[in-house]
Amino acid sequence: MRHLLTTFILFFIMTFETEAQINYSGRVEGGYQHYLFRTITVDPGPNWKGYYLDKKQSGFSVTSVNGLVFAKRKIFTGIGLGYLNFEGIDGISIFGDFEYLPLKNRVSPLFDLRLGYNHIWNQYENGTGTMNAEFGLGINYRLTEKLGLYCKSGLLITQQSFLIPITLGFRF
Repeated sequence: MRHLLTTFILFFIMTFETEAQINYSGRVEGGYQHYLFRTITVDPGPNWKGYYLDKKQSGFSVTSVNGLVFAKRKIFTGIGLGYLNFEGIDGISIFGDFEYLPLKNRVSPLFDLRLGYNHIWNQYENGTGTMNAEFGLGINYRLTEKLGLYCKSGLLITQQSFLIPITLGFRF
């Protein structure tokens, strides 16, 4: 766990220190994931220890996303790393992020797609890891050409569950 924490801290520091001649962009965000329902129903066997989010836990996350922008800063693609906590169950997330801002105005809608993997340390030995997919819609407020604030929500599918993420972020 110590190596994981060190990796996350280094990735977070790189978010603020990395800038190249290409169109680099980064984001830092925090969010809440409201639990909706399970995606599966299990007929328990003798070794079954419960659903991955056993008590229907909602969660929160802190993520850092680094990537490149294209098409006059309308399209973003990057890689993200995040810390998860589902009411006491810690985890990590790594994902690819694709975002589209259709307008160049100060206020613009945004469309976001995240595909990746997360791992939580729940009641199973060594925890459980699953793929995740998040589809989001939101609004972006551009402070300057490169700086902005945004809020988004959508649908997150992970750990055998559907969740509604509500995310606030800062882009640079």
